[in-house]
Amino acid sequence: MTKAHLRKIYAVLAITAILSSCSSPSKTTTVELTPEPSAASTDVQTTVAPKVTSEPIQTAQPTPSPSPELMAPLYKMTSVYRFVPIDETATTKKAVLLTFDDAPHNEEVIVSLLDTLDKHNAKAIFFVNGYRVKQHPELLKKINERGQTIGNHSWDHIDLKKEDKSKIESQLADVQSEVKSIIGKEPHFFRPPYGSGGDIVKEIAKNHGMLYMTWSNGSLDWEQKSPGDPDKVVTNVLDQLHPGANILMHELKWTASALDDLLTKLEEKGYTFIDPETIKVNL
Repeated sequence: MTKAHLRKIYAVLAITAILSSCSSPSKTTTVELTPEPSAASTDVQTTVAPKVTSEPIQTAQPTPSPSPELMAPLYKMTSVYRFVPIDETATTKKAVLLTFDDAPHNEEVIVSLLDTLDKHNAKAIFFVNGYRVKQHPELLKKINERGQTIGNHSWDHIDLKKEDKSKIESQLADVQSEVKSIIGKEPHFFRPPYGSGGDIVKEIAKNHGMLYMTWSNGSLDWEQKSPGDPDKVVTNVLDQLHPGANILMHELKWTASALDDLLTKLEEKGYTFIDPETIKVNL
């Protein structure tokens, strides 16, 4: 056999081996990796419509807090203008109602009162006069926006017991209308100026959906002259303190200065503060 024949045989054998290795499965175990989708494949996938199921997907919804209008009242007023629990197992007797008359007219005093109430997580009624609301609607809004309650204290702060029925009606109704035009709701509490009312005033207040009240604990802050003594305000309230006290104060600088100390001392004696929104209005 010539060398030329041998070279041909070797060439055929080599080609056969190469073809055999390409067509035969490998004996080595391999791991298949899923490749990352390319930008092109991602674009295609986004054009595919999602599968529609027969039942809608349910998502958890937060449970809304009950509004004050839906809350069951916790306190009711007695004939001597004190407050007692409707259900003694639901709340405490040892609580007081904070009120401020003759508002709103002094921004510095209003803000100080609101800040102190917030500090003690306390609520109060701000009994407003119509002529002052007319002059300072922004202060009425501030009181309302800070979560405090607005009460009706007549339009002109006059002695209603000396007025006829039509005058009394306008003194109460005009405040109701003015307050509603500013904050969107009418007051539910009424206090006559000087605590001077009577059956006609009580009837008209009730007709406007308001609870008529005077007070059972007077701070006597109104008897002081400027600059006033905050310590006297605190002493006067504590000297008359009783469960369910309806505390009368005013929008005065010395009362604002006294409030933090007063609320601190009340808390130290174990008293809490009645939220006016938890008082039963329709008696």
